[in-house]
Amino acid sequence: MKTYFFLFCFAITMLSCAQDKQPILGETEWQKEMNAEYKDASTSPLKEKDRSTFKGLDFFKFDSTYVVTATLKRTPNTEWFKMKTTTSRESEERIFGILTFQLKGKTFSLNVYQGKELMKDEDYKDYLFLPFLDNTNGDTTYGGGRYIDLRIPEGDTIKIDFNKAYNPYCAYNARYSCPIVPRENYLDTNIEAGVKKFHD
Repeated sequence: MKTYFFLFCFAITMLSCAQDKQPILGETEWQKEMNAEYKDASTSPLKEKDRSTFKGLDFFKFDSTYVVTATLKRTPNTEWFKMKTTTSRESEERIFGILTFQLKGKTFSLNVYQGKELMKDEDYKDYLFLPFLDNTNGDTTYGGGRYIDLRIPEGDTIKIDFNKAYNPYCAYNARYSCPIVPRENYLDTNIEAGVKKFHD
């Protein structure tokens, strides 16, 4: 009887471990990295009740159409300004340059920003912030728009991969302070790539 009980407990323990060590989902490495980050309690922006049942973010299927090469027109003389956020905090930013690219036969332009505080961090001194709005917002994607992380290139072109567009943390938890996407960074098209909206 004791042997049976031991084997039963062992089986339950192994099943529990297997559930805890389920493979990280994702079509691409970036999607897997995002899911791992959101599952990990030390890095996840999710509320505990959401993280406890989290299996993976909802992504659009990877589409190479949304990987574009943009021309970067640097704007070195732009002034710093206070970018509004979802809280009373303001983020000090400047327009680093203007990105122009072709997508689905149309030409688009977006401002790309540089944050003053991040410039002081050795790991982020070349970081660029690309927030954008598009026609999917409020439907299949978060209503407040999405972000893409970029790095300052050596030349005057830069790759934009909209498959790596992600939601602001405040889309998951109101305690975060997220920069509000400037209206001039609106794309009059459907960007069906990257992270979809979280549950309603």
